[in-house]
Parts: sequence; C-alpha cells; structure tokens
Amino acid sequence: MIRLDQPNLANLPELRHIGKPLPRIDAMGKVTGATKYAGDYVMPNMLHAKVLRSKYPSAKILRIDVSKARGFPGIVAVLTADDLPGARVTTDIPGVTDTAKRAGTDAPILAKDRVRFMGEAIAIVAAEELAIAERASDLIEVDYEPYPAVFTPAEAMQPGAPIVTEPDNIVARWRIVKGDADAAMKNADVIVEGTYKTQFIDHAYLEPEAGIAWVDENGVLTIRVSTQVVEHFRSIAAALQLPQNKVHVMGALVGGGFGGKEDITVELFIGLAALKTRRPVKMIYTREESLLAHCKRHPFTITHKTGVTRSGRIVAAQVNMLADSGAYVYLSPYVLLYAASSAVGPYRVNNVTVNACAVATNNTFTSAFRGFGAAQACVAYEQQMDEIARELDMDPRQVRRINYAQAGDTTPNGQAFRGAVWLEECAQRAWDALGEETKANAPHMKIGRGLASYMQSYGRITWFHDTSQAWVGLEMDGSIVIRCGVPDIGGGQMNTLAQITAEVLGVPMERITVYGTDSALTPLAGTTTATRQMYMSGNATYQAALAVRKTLAERASQHLECELDEIDFADNTVFVKNDASQNMPLTQLIAICAAEGLPRANLSLFKAPFTDKLDPDNAQGDIWPDYTFGAQAVKVAVDTETGEVRVLKSAACHDVGRALNPAAVAGQIEGGAAQGLGYALMEDVQIVNGVTLTPSFAEYLIPTASDIPETKTIILESGTGLGPFGAKGIGEPALTPMAPAIANAVADAIGARVTQLPLTPERVLEAIDKIETRFS
Repeated sequence: MIRLDQPNLANLPELRHIGKPLPRIDAMGKVTGATKYAGDYVMPNMLHAKVLRSKYPSAKILRIDVSKARGFPGIVAVLTADDLPGARVTTDIPGVTDTAKRAGTDAPILAKDRVRFMGEAIAIVAAEELAIAERASDLIEVDYEPYPAVFTPAEAMQPGAPIVTEPDNIVARWRIVKGDADAAMKNADVIVEGTYKTQFIDHAYLEPEAGIAWVDENGVLTIRVSTQVVEHFRSIAAALQLPQNKVHVMGALVGGGFGGKEDITVELFIGLAALKTRRPVKMIYTREESLLAHCKRHPFTITHKTGVTRSGRIVAAQVNMLADSGAYVYLSPYVLLYAASSAVGPYRVNNVTVNACAVATNNTFTSAFRGFGAAQACVAYEQQMDEIARELDMDPRQVRRINYAQAGDTTPNGQAFRGAVWLEECAQRAWDALGEETKANAPHMKIGRGLASYMQSYGRITWFHDTSQAWVGLEMDGSIVIRCGVPDIGGGQMNTLAQITAEVLGVPMERITVYGTDSALTPLAGTTTATRQMYMSGNATYQAALAVRKTLAERASQHLECELDEIDFADNTVFVKNDASQNMPLTQLIAICAAEGLPRANLSLFKAPFTDKLDPDNAQGDIWPDYTFGAQAVKVAVDTETGEVRVLKSAACHDVGRALNPAAVAGQIEGGAAQGLGYALMEDVQIVNGVTLTPSFAEYLIPTASDIPETKTIILESGTGLGPFGAKGIGEPALTPMAPAIANAVADAIGARVTQLPLTPERVLEAIDKIETRFS
C-alpha cells in the first residue's frame, strides 16, 4: 500500500496546472506498447553487431586473428583497433583534481595491446543476422599473456603495485579543510570511530543498452540511441575522427538510465561499423553483457572519526574515503568530489577534514549512478550518527536535532545553506508516519526502527558553465510546440516542460507537443543527470514561455483596454483578472499578433550559477547550485535464526520546494526508496579477482514487488528551490537515505551493527554471533 501526504506548510498559492497530478503525455504510448525504444527501430539493409570481449581482467594481447570470422558466411565486417588507429573515448573533465587536470576516461574504443578488465571490448563483428554475428565472434582467435593485476584500492596503492593506467593508480584526490579538526578533536569529550563499506551495484534498468547507426544521404553519421546525453556527439566525433557537424545523435525514449547511460555505451561500436560498411548497424546488449561490461556504482570504504561533547554536539570530524574506480577514470573524480563534499551530511560541523581518493583497479570500471557519491557518503555519515548516539546513550533523533544545519550554516566547502532547511520537520514527519510499535510474532524475530537524514545537491558542479535551451512557440490554432534537447529517461522530463508551459500560457496539456533529444534539430539542453533537468531545462522553458506570454499580454492589454498586469491566460482564453467577461479567444489574439508581425515564439537560454575552480588544497567554494533535504524512516523485522531482514514499513519525507506534479514526485520518491532497499539488502555485483560472478538476474538480485513494504510518501513544499515556481530536484535524493535508514533499523533490532552493504543474512548472523560471544 502506498499513501501520499502533501501538507501545504508554506501556504503556497493554488495554481491551475502546477501542483496537479496531471497524466503523463507519454503514458498512453508506453502502456499500449506503441512507444518505440532504441532497440525497437529497424531499417532496410540493416546489419547486426556483436562485440568480442576480454576473458581476462588483465592481460597483454599477443595476437588477434580474425580471418575465420571474416570468412564466415553472412559476415560483412570484422573490426579491430587497427581499423581506427589511436581512437580513444575521451570525456573532457574541466576543473581541478588534486593539482592537475586528468582526462575523463581516455579508454580505447577497442583494446589493442592490453586489456584492463574482464569484458573490455576487443573486436566488433557486423553481420546480416545477429546469430551470425554471435557465431562469428566466437571464431576470433585472441592470444593473451596474463599481466599482473590489482583488485582492491588498498592493494593498488601499495608501492610497486601493477599500474592499471599511466602514470599511476591514483585517479583523483580531494582534500577538504574547514576549521581545525585536529585541535577541536583534542578538546572533544568523546571520540567515536567507525568504518563503513559499500559495494559494486548495477543499474539494472529494464532496457539494456541499445542503438542503431547509419550514414545519411549527406554523409552524416546518425545514431539513434538509448542515452542520457545527446551532447556525446562531440566525443563521438573526436573518437571516430569526424567533424562535429558530421555526427547527429537522436535519443530515443529511455527505459531507465540511473547514470548508466550517462557515459557512451554502444554509440562508438555501431558508429564505427556503420562508417566502415555504409549500412545501418544495430546493437542491443544482452543482459549478461550489460552486467559484465557497463559501468557500476563505486564501492567506497569510508572511515569516520568524530569528536563530540557529552551533550551530543559534534565539534570535529575527520573523514577518509577510498573509492574503487575500476579500470578507467570516467567520472570518478567528480563522484569522489560529490562524496567528499557530502561527507558530514546535513549537520553543523565547524571543524572538518576530508581526505578522499579514487584508485584504479582491474575491476569493471565505475562511473555515474543515481546519487553520484552522495549515496555512499550518506550510508557512512548516517550510521555514524547512530553510533555517536549509542556511545553517548542518547536517542539518535536527539543527536540529529542538536546538530542539524540551519539556513546560513556552511558545508565543509564553505558554501552557505540558503532558503528553507527543514531537516527536523522532515525527520519528525517520517518517523511519526511509522506509527505505533510493532510487536514481534516469534521470539527469534526482532523489530527495529531506523532513521536517516540527508542533504543532496541538484544541478551540475558550478564551474561547468551549465546551460540549457528551450524553444516555445504558439501555432495559429492555439496549440503549442516545445523544442528542447532534454533526454527523457522515464522520469517524465518532457511532461514537466509541458506542465510548466501550460501554467504560463493557459493552454491544456493535450494541446502541447514536446520535441526533444536531438543534437541537431532541438536546442541543446544538456545531460539528464545530476538531478538537473527540472532546474535547468525547466527554467529555460519557463523563461521562453514567459517571453511569449509577455508579447501576447502586451497586445491583449491594448485590445481589452486594461493594465498589463491585469491580463491572465486560462483554458485557451485571454481575460482580465478581475472581470472575466472582458476576454478574447487565444486564437484571436494569436491572429492579431501574426498580422502585426509580433513574435509568437521564443528561444531561451538558462544559465546556472558559475564559480571559479576550487582551491585544490582545501576545496573551498560554492560547488553546487542548491540542495534538497529530507529523511527516510523504516521499520524492519530481523529473523535472528536465518539473518533475513524484511522491511515492514517505509516513510519518506522530502522538501521538494514545489511539487510541479505530485504524482511524478511521489513516483520518484517511491522508486528511489525501492532502489535504496536493493542497495541495502541484496544488490551486489560480486567481482572476485577481476571475474564477475553475478552474470544474470539469477545471481544479481534486485527487489521484486514482494519486497516492497507498506510505504508512505510525505511531500513538503517550502517554495524556496531554484527551479520554476520554487521547485527543487528530487530524482537522485529520493534514493540516498534509504540504505542507511535500513542499516540503522537492523542495528536497532539486533543490537549490533553490520558495517558493510549489502546486509545479507550471512553478515547479519555474523554480527549477532559477535555480540552473543561478547556477552557470553
């Protein structure tokens, strides 16, 4: 059972479209199966592509013999690194990591002399049929020589360890210094130390990586792909040695991304094959291939040392973070920065030192995943808060209340919290929603409650010069077209743009069409990542709609003989606010504007705040545009005989600024909590000595409907966000507090802490055994 509560604490005004749970404009196509995803597209004369991948996590390639594969009937092309010499996947990463900029990935498209992780691409086979491509890929002969490898960050940092990527295994370092943690620690009454570990996990989206590429009649390489970033056309052009105007990326609707489609996936493989064959080429990863070869969430080991007074006030925090980057860099420097800047959570701590390091290993590479480092940080700092309370013999909620940040307080980076910081309100409402105590139904069953609060930014790092563009135009019949390059990854991004426009121009949603996700034909809107699209493209659309409204309102005020601020728009009608009898059809106003040559469309560019690069010595500065705050509370039952954990009830409370569409917001919160439940209890990409032991959903477990508990979603609206109408981002924050809330509830139930995710039955029983041994 899912329940929604939406109290209007800030007394926000009632609006016509905003704040209403309006149906999704893409819903009918999705529920009827009419919607096409990337893998559904077919073209005449189309080829099917398959990638041959490394069987070793670290090895030299001595020989690649493709002769048998090329001679196999139905094979059109077999491509290796020799077919595109020197080509590499380079994602530019601006900013400063330690004392020098480091390339975003610099990974080869196809390995030539060495492979660095199991599943690395070696060759591409393009064939008339998929089965032929699969069979021919097995005929490619590769001679390997095993090469020394490292599989843990600690091992990779040892002197003399094998080097995964030159010049060394240190991918990124960040050091954050605020106040004097060493001096403050000496004056603390109590020092609490704890180490917390998170695991590799997979995005496990419904739709695996897929795309189709062809060279059009103008010689432009065109790629229709499941992606979160159509702006990859620049990186694709660089890798394939083409001018940027000769690469055109069209994003299909995406069946789940969660960060896994933020990096390039199939684009270079099918693009290279299409260029070489001059025929359309399609590729869809199998589930096994996706689990093996695409990026994972970074595992972290995080150690907290916290100095507190006996009354519960935190006076100092020292945090060390170590992250596994896998074989290539990708977005590790920024995941690490996100984690480091979130290291002490939503608390007032005046003396902080954070040392964070990401290290290359011969594991599958890691990159973006919903939460982007903040989720791992929250797992650690929220368990540490409960451990502080245990050490002081205090209620964990009281320790949090004493230390919650307030507006005007600053993060470890020195960035001030602005607007509403409703941490205590969110925590109290989430906790209260759990209801009365639940009694165990058997002696071996233990019931526990857990709480986790969080802070998480929305919007990209502020030195990225982030921008988004949107075009809004009125047709002669009063319908509206929006053009915006936003990739819709299932979160209703295009629906949000339509709802904003409907509010501004008074046109029903069914009269609005949104064209998106095209690098050539829609204004570029940036990535659907970093919980940024509502904020960035929402504001761009809002500005464009307001500009159109201004032109119309100025002309309408002349026609209706009233002041400009008295004009309003609703239900395809323009009228005077205080006298609705004075009105005119919107179509009549449009005709007048058209006849007089007045603009009925606007292209708007929205620019996010910009700050200079951080000081690499202490990472001080305004890193993020703004923050979302909230809390998660859960009730669990633990079977002390089997170690099984079951979440009985879940309550989430988030301040989203303004819920533009409460149904969509609730969907994000509930989906994020479900994903966080999997993170806490079961999901684990098991990589042992570089070999993935979880190649399918039979081994890699994700939550099913039977695992989802009774759920209550509480939406608070402070109206203080930077998005349209005061909205804040909620896409990523929805996941962040669930796993630590469950971990705290399990510790409450059994009286012992499991410090490593996931909280498997084996680990729970081990913790129980340790406490029983200690007491005996």
